[in-house]
Amino acid sequence: MPDILSAPLVVEFPFTRSLGPVQSAFLTGLRERTVLGVRTDDGTVLVPPVEYDPVTANELGDLVEVAPTGTVTTWAWNPSPRRDQPLDTPFAWVLVRLDGAGTALLHVLDAPGPDAVRTGMRVRIRWAATRTGAITDIACFEPYEGDPGSPEPAPHTGEFADPVTGIVAPARLDYVHTPGRAQSAYIKALEERRTVGERCPSCRKVYVPPRGACPTCGVATAEQVEVGPRGTVTTFCIVNIKAKNLDIEVPYVYAHIALDGADLALHGRIAGIPYDQVRMGLRVEPVWTEGARHVDHYRPTGEPDADYDTYKELV
Repeated sequence: MPDILSAPLVVEFPFTRSLGPVQSAFLTGLRERTVLGVRTDDGTVLVPPVEYDPVTANELGDLVEVAPTGTVTTWAWNPSPRRDQPLDTPFAWVLVRLDGAGTALLHVLDAPGPDAVRTGMRVRIRWAATRTGAITDIACFEPYEGDPGSPEPAPHTGEFADPVTGIVAPARLDYVHTPGRAQSAYIKALEERRTVGERCPSCRKVYVPPRGACPTCGVATAEQVEVGPRGTVTTFCIVNIKAKNLDIEVPYVYAHIALDGADLALHGRIAGIPYDQVRMGLRVEPVWTEGARHVDHYRPTGEPDADYDTYKELV
């Protein structure tokens, strides 16, 4: 039995979104050290504000300003801050109902320890030194023993100079991936420039990459079958947006490729041919780069296109 592989894996991408008038006013307000909420049909002030009433679904736009002070409604201590969290020292996650608001805002509280935090304690916003129009313009909350803010929110137009109209929210997931017996064997075969699948003992289909079980029959698979190296393009898409940290010029083609002898198409990039000449049925072969542990791309073999009936079940 081959050794089971294990490696750290990071999935990361920047999520870019535009802002409507309510979210734009809220984030721009934070940049200006102003906290805005929105009043619902029943008079509740929501902070953070939303664009539609969660009860009636009516559009909301009655913006009001609430105080930078408030009350902790619940909390949880974080003894080991992680990368990119608001503070690099232990802190409390808190829900804070700001004075004048009817709902609580999730943020962090800078406190010396869990014994210093309690439900009902009074806190205030500590503003970031540099503010850009993001929730991080609130650096954190801190304990506060001063006078409470006004319980009555003040009307606000939501108008600011140079409003924030969009944000980029980075998403990242760090974890350790263990592919298991079947995929470990598949990866090790790739190091030898071979592609290996596994055959189902019941339906006799060969799956690449192998999962260790047949997705159709639900039975375990163990019989290894070498497939390819050539294959057929079953379907494809043209990529026109350049991915961050990917050194491939757009446009390029990403395709499903049914390797000869396989009953499942795998993904691969098509090169060596103009993107607008890639087509279903195109016969392709793998191209390896020196020292690589996987196929870099697939290129045309020069063979006649495959007949549709030979791959229609794999589209």
